Parts: sequence; structure tokens; C-alpha cells
Amino acid sequence: MAINEMLLSGLELMVLGMGMVFLFLVLLILIMQGMSAFAARFAEAAPVAKPHTPSPVGDGGVSDPRLIAAISAAVARYRASRQA
Repeated sequence: MAINEMLLSGLELMVLGMGMVFLFLVLLILIMQGMSAFAARFAEAAPVAKPHTPSPVGDGGVSDPRLIAAISAAVARYRASRQA
């Protein structure tokens, strides 16, 4: 086998392989677009959520006095146990 024949055979294999990969990727894109259109047809509209309004900085978003008392007691107990 001459070098020219080997190069031509290698070139044919390269073109064939790259063509197969290209066709596979095109087919994959078309299938994914079809699935996306199919899913969009049956998908329900997502409910619109009310935007969250930030609370004032002073209380950190906590307005329950019992919760504030419980957190304060837990912090005090933790600090007391760390000092002992």
C-alpha cells in the first residue's frame, strides 16, 4: 500500500467519522427542540409569587417577643457555659 492510498483512506475515515458526529448532534438538537415544544404545550403556568418586602434592619425580621426572649435566653445560657 502506497502512502498516497493510506492518506486517502485516512481522509475518507476522518470525513466519515466527522460527518456521523455532525449528523448525530443535529439530530440531538432537533429532538431536544421537539421535546421542549412538547413539554411547553402541556406545562402549566407557574403562579406569580408576591415579591418579598424586606423588614426593617432594627429587629432583623423577628417581631414575636416570645421568640426574642427564647433566643436571648439561649444565647445567655451558651455564654455562661463557655465562661465556666
